[in-house]
Amino acid sequence: MYRVLGWKYAIPVALIDAAKGALSVGVLGSLSGGPAWVPVVLGLAAVLGHVYSPYVGFRGGKGVATAGGVFLALAPLAVAISLPIWVGMLWAFGYVSVASLTVAVLFPLWVRLTRPAAPYTFWASLALALLIVYSHRANIRRLLDGTENRFRTRKGVAA
Repeated sequence: MYRVLGWKYAIPVALIDAAKGALSVGVLGSLSGGPAWVPVVLGLAAVLGHVYSPYVGFRGGKGVATAGGVFLALAPLAVAISLPIWVGMLWAFGYVSVASLTVAVLFPLWVRLTRPAAPYTFWASLALALLIVYSHRANIRRLLDGTENRFRTRKGVAA
């Protein structure tokens, strides 16, 4: 969103995407009163609905912000560990995709370390990590080809 429309739109869209994930788990999960896996399934559904949205021909976003919101509700400490890593990777390499992929791959480890008694949350983090890597397959190809857009090189934005 940032590359296409800039900060004015990118920040609200990212916050809405994260809220979509957090609210599906936090509000709907608590209202369900069901077993411990229900909020996790609701979070998975929110991310799948974002990545494969029927409203845009089953081609939505990458799922990173929505998954972040899901885990903000399920494993907030793991998210707190991941945020500085994401920022550091973005700062060091200049690619949002590299930062997102790095955090996605490491995230199940942070969930396992911070929520060892939450197996459903761990398995969801592993499933979503795989989905996020899969949803970034075009970015991975561009990275390997050397054609991926850097965050700092958007037209009109200082490098």
